[in-house]
Amino acid sequence: MKVIALNGSPHRSGNTAYALNVVGKVLRGEGIDFEIVEIGGTQIRGCLACGQCAKRQDGKCSTTSDLVNDTLLKMKEADGILIASPVYYSGIAGTMKCFLDRAFYVASANGGWFRHKVGASVVAVRRSGGSMTFDSLNHYLSLSEMLVPTANYWNIIHGRAAGEASQDAEGNQVMEVLGSNMAWLLRMREQGHNTEPHAVEKVFTNFVR
Repeated sequence: MKVIALNGSPHRSGNTAYALNVVGKVLRGEGIDFEIVEIGGTQIRGCLACGQCAKRQDGKCSTTSDLVNDTLLKMKEADGILIASPVYYSGIAGTMKCFLDRAFYVASANGGWFRHKVGASVVAVRRSGGSMTFDSLNHYLSLSEMLVPTANYWNIIHGRAAGEASQDAEGNQVMEVLGSNMAWLLRMREQGHNTEPHAVEKVFTNFVR
């Protein structure tokens, strides 16, 4: 089994990466492969709403100048996905938001790639806005019918300068519990494939007549 983690921070060694590595250490200890893909430090444009990914059904975004399509393949093949972001103005960091909008839409428009994969969100924050960012990240997971493991608090760790998150004892425990629960849910998922409910065709209702 493998988990792909997306670091939405531009800092490869910042507090967001630290939190992911705490979760990853637990997963590796459970025999699960773990890889971090750096998103935040790259240049990613937003979704153009062109609809080409749904029209062509080729599993690719029409914008090919960044890492979205290559990372999508890793996410498709993974058993679990971790999405993580620092907090910018009480929300998801811009580059990460652009990535998530495109990646999750392509996956949905091409057969629901992430359906019943195990997915979790992680947030690093200095002071406030963490719960709002955590909630926004979870929207991508829930809309994709992913299986979401929990911890003993919201998956938020505190720190400003790189390394300060290591001093957040509760935040560290939350990440460790998340790793344990994610590993457990991944094993349960593996054992329950034969009882997985069938996917249904999405019904769209517009309220403008």
